[in-house]
Amino acid sequence: MKNKAKPIDYENSIAPWLGITIKIVDYHLQEALSNSGLDLTKEQMIVLKKLHDQDGLNQNELAFLTLRNKSSLTRLLSKMENKKYITRKQCTKDKRINKVYITPLGKEIFKKTIPVIKYMMNTVEQNISIKEKEQFINTLQKIQSTFNSKVASI
Repeated sequence: MKNKAKPIDYENSIAPWLGITIKIVDYHLQEALSNSGLDLTKEQMIVLKKLHDQDGLNQNELAFLTLRNKSSLTRLLSKMENKKYITRKQCTKDKRINKVYITPLGKEIFKKTIPVIKYMMNTVEQNISIKEKEQFINTLQKIQSTFNSKVASI
């Protein structure tokens, strides 16, 4: 007698719903950035946010904070440098380390993203109660914690 594998119930699993929702939000965020006249991707906006909060991060720190691998971050930073949003400077103490700084233009562009982000947050949360929002954030934190503990144990 063959052992039949139980089919996956995609409709009642969190992961597919989470993935689809992320794609929808990403699409609408990119559309909102474009409609606002901003020559900026979501990934570039995240880098500007991190540098706005803590300017002069080195590339390794920035890769960790933005959840990107070093080579994809390097490509992203090159594009941002070409747009004059950021500048990279070699560390004087260790020539192998590049520090990343937001430029005045980068600060101006980041400032222009704030209304777009507020609009997106309001849109995402418009039909969700405060209690539902708290529960959802708690659930997402549990999911992240599970994955973070798995990575730590590898």
